[in-house]
Amino acid sequence: MAKKVSKRREALLKKIDANKVYSVDEAIATLPELKSAKFDETVEVALNLNVDPRHADQMIRGSVVLPNGTGKTVRVAVFAKDAKADEAKAAGADLVGSDDLIEQIQAGNIDFDIVISTPDMMGVLGKVARILGPKGLMPNPKTGTVTMDVAKAVENAKGGQVNYRVDKKGNIHAGIGKVSFENDKIKENLITFVRAINKAKPASAKGRYITNAAVSLTMSPSVTLNAAELMELK
Repeated sequence: MAKKVSKRREALLKKIDANKVYSVDEAIATLPELKSAKFDETVEVALNLNVDPRHADQMIRGSVVLPNGTGKTVRVAVFAKDAKADEAKAAGADLVGSDDLIEQIQAGNIDFDIVISTPDMMGVLGKVARILGPKGLMPNPKTGTVTMDVAKAVENAKGGQVNYRVDKKGNIHAGIGKVSFENDKIKENLITFVRAINKAKPASAKGRYITNAAVSLTMSPSVTLNAAELMELK
């Protein structure tokens, strides 16, 4: 039995040409028309890449700082000691600690969006890897969240850093701003994000790299992007 489409979604679908491949400019210009929620919806980009993440050299994972931020308030927890703990606090970290933070996490108090750690604290974090890992919160050197430069990592996290990781089917999703942003700011964020993905292209990936691409809002249908245009963003 076909799933019934709500009147709200039906109205939104009429604003999109399902047979059209939109340029970046056309797609971004369409987004404000797709706003239907009472909150400030997130602009989301979805890419399908011609990679096989089962091969280690094709596991695309990293982070990029968006020039105009994500529009989201990010709470940052830092595992560090002594001088590095002081640096993290000065940079604006919301939570800083070691064993005390571990106890909070074990008790189910996970009141943060990103975890940063100095390399020497990763052994301590191993105690809660099974809790943080499935939530995508475990620090990783590839995303810049395992570092001695905790101040810079906190600034990046607060300033619009987006972490990305390809899933088993070659998909990457990310929030790149809010629908309330000016169109040129959304475009700048989108271009910055796609450039990072293009830069991460594995040498072993053959054929067309970005096979499909789309943008959408939290509550909207997606708008198909011109993948060839995106692949030209270097």
